[in-house]
Amino acid sequence: MATEKAMFGAGCFWGVEATFRRVPGVVNTTVGYAGGHTKNPTYEEVCTDLTGHAEVVLVEYDPDRIRYDQLLEVFWNCHDPTQLNRQGPDVGTQYRSVIFTFTPEQQEAAEASRERLERSGKYSRPIVTQILPAPEFYPAEEYHQRYLEKRGLRSCHL
Repeated sequence: MATEKAMFGAGCFWGVEATFRRVPGVVNTTVGYAGGHTKNPTYEEVCTDLTGHAEVVLVEYDPDRIRYDQLLEVFWNCHDPTQLNRQGPDVGTQYRSVIFTFTPEQQEAAEASRERLERSGKYSRPIVTQILPAPEFYPAEEYHQRYLEKRGLRSCHL
């Protein structure tokens, strides 16, 4: 089975990861950090809001079972893309709404998806989600991987 990668930041990575893990066609998820200037950041460093990194989920998926556009729908529905550098009680650039793309096709699909959502009228405020080429990804510490699953908790709503 040939898989592809997608990367999303939508607030605290625990709930975002749990949401994507439930999606048929997603074969693996890894939480981590991307988009900053510090090499191999730790959770404690990222939480200072000084490294520039976002908490993200690296999604490995089977394109024969799920399309990238469908992953984008999960992303848009699992957070508020109009909140700048925050989701719920979590505040800071590490919680920003961001789509990191691996190919020009993903970039185009993500931009078209954002434009459709903006035109839909679903939100009264502008969408602030960044769409950028995928930078280096740093996996988070092991205790963050499948954090909610390990504790028997649920993910964000779909």
